Amino acid sequence: MRYDLTDLKLFINIGEVSNLTKAAEKTFLSLPAASARIKNLEDSLKVRLLIRQVTGVSVTPAGEVFLKYAKEVFQQLECMHAELQPFSTGIKGKLRIMANTAATHSFMSEALSTFLAENPDIDIELEEKLSKEIVSAIRGGSVDIGIVSSNVNLDGLDVVPLFRDELVAVTHLAHPLKDLKEISFETLIDQYQFIGINPESAIQTFLDDKAYKLGKRLHQRVHVGSFEAVCRMVDAGIGLAIVPVECARAYSRAPRLHILKLTDEWADRERNVCRLAGRDLPAYAEKFIGHLLEVSHRMHDR
Repeated sequence: MRYDLTDLKLFINIGEVSNLTKAAEKTFLSLPAASARIKNLEDSLKVRLLIRQVTGVSVTPAGEVFLKYAKEVFQQLECMHAELQPFSTGIKGKLRIMANTAATHSFMSEALSTFLAENPDIDIELEEKLSKEIVSAIRGGSVDIGIVSSNVNLDGLDVVPLFRDELVAVTHLAHPLKDLKEISFETLIDQYQFIGINPESAIQTFLDDKAYKLGKRLHQRVHVGSFEAVCRMVDAGIGLAIVPVECARAYSRAPRLHILKLTDEWADRERNVCRLAGRDLPAYAEKFIGHLLEVSHRMHDR
């Protein structure tokens, strides 16, 4: 049987959005054309690939098998294009990466700036997500590389440790906590107001979840767009915050902030770079993983 790449791409899009109309739009097809393609596939394979429902479509067990191999076909095509790139012009590589808030606002900025400057033909699509969402995306084939914490299930992934990432509390230098060296997250929630980063960010979602599990709620006075802005607000005495220790140190070299260690176990986490086990990535992706390790070692040897 001969397979059409448009059919495979259509089915991948259906698997991502669980909606035939939206999948047709993503594949630049009309709805009747998309429906006809799926019907022809099912007739040729003599199996049912989709279950039509009022709220959309779902993939059958046979469809899951088809979806798996369709994704692998496109992954192999990406590798082929990457290998042919030195012999061609106009073909650019694209790397899909997911990372958590701490990585995107600190470590990744340095890693990306140097890698992109040295590799002008490579584009990078970076998205910020929670570690569990990143792992799910890697397993689903929608992302090439993820940077995650060690407190999630990493079964089925190739994992390389990058660095340890500690979350700390920061206050201004005249704050009532200025003489303490460490404190629990629960104590902070009970007594103080917080400065937070974007409420949709991975780290803010993570902290809100930790507070919820304690039966409490963070009192957020202000939300700003970066860790540097968070530290400026803390420095101005508006409230306290929880940030990655590297961000706190970078802002407070003078020093300008008081840094308190959090006694909670989850505050000290190992960061890992991971990808799907057994999956061949383009040569430039392997190069980027090596670059991440170099930048990580350099930053944490300072």
